[in-house]
Amino acid sequence: MSLSVLRTRDRWWVQLPGGAREIATAATTTAELLADRAAIAAAAAGTGPLTDPATLTLLSPVTAPCRVIAQMTNYTSHVRDSGMNPDTVPLTFFRKASGSISGPHDDVVKPPHVTLLDYEVEIGLVFGQPIEVGTNIEPADLPRLIAGLVITDDISARDVQLPKTQFYEAKSYPTFTPAGPVLVLLEDGDLDRFTDLRLTLRVNGEIRQDSTVADMIHPPLDALRTLSRFQRVDPGDLLLTGTPGGTALVAPPKPVEIIGALLPPHLKWKAFFRRQAANPRYLQDGDIIEATIATADGCLDLGIQRTPVRYA
Repeated sequence: MSLSVLRTRDRWWVQLPGGAREIATAATTTAELLADRAAIAAAAAGTGPLTDPATLTLLSPVTAPCRVIAQMTNYTSHVRDSGMNPDTVPLTFFRKASGSISGPHDDVVKPPHVTLLDYEVEIGLVFGQPIEVGTNIEPADLPRLIAGLVITDDISARDVQLPKTQFYEAKSYPTFTPAGPVLVLLEDGDLDRFTDLRLTLRVNGEIRQDSTVADMIHPPLDALRTLSRFQRVDPGDLLLTGTPGGTALVAPPKPVEIIGALLPPHLKWKAFFRRQAANPRYLQDGDIIEATIATADGCLDLGIQRTPVRYA
């Protein structure tokens, strides 16, 4: 049975059916906690007092600094929304600053110069062991390498991302990677249910994204095999595995795209952003984003992430 871990300012907790129990550990980072699995198991099996998780001020269970790596356009529905072909989309990555990690109920803060703020619910893989560059990874290695799963939201400043044709700045502002509320530590057989996980994101109660992992193009085994060719990872590092369709940003219709390609860049982007500014799906001041990831039977449940949007 998987265990769910919570983090507050100076404590770690294990979430149980009756409440949360404090973990007796000196760990201050996710990596240190993962190395102290005996303390987590002792808390889960113990008899100490239980606390209502609703009374806890939760932080991200993924601590910074760490590596934050993300897969691009990794769901068929999102690839189609982006105007690309799911049959030919490559497995690609980008990096985010770990300073963008925030708590599961913290405000998502839009910088003053950003106008097009978007959401992307994603399953985060938290690594439990180092992976050296050149490591050969087999399917049987995944339960050892992937310690747990966490809800993440890859918040994106589209008006920064697109004209600069880069992702790092547009997705790395503070609060642009809400994570949590729980880190679900995987047990034997849990990854067999990975494709059953359903990702759902609502804005002000309206469903915007809703898909199972069956829509994913490049699963974790493919991702880790490719990543290990060039990037070392360590315990506590985080891999975002892509988002389903339904984000605010979608590719323009083909005729509009063809006409836009004929325009000088400054005119093309001016016209594009004028159209996007009229799109009400971009995040507005005071919006509430709610993200859930779980199997239908609740066997794996990553909790509920609820983050208000605030314009700086």
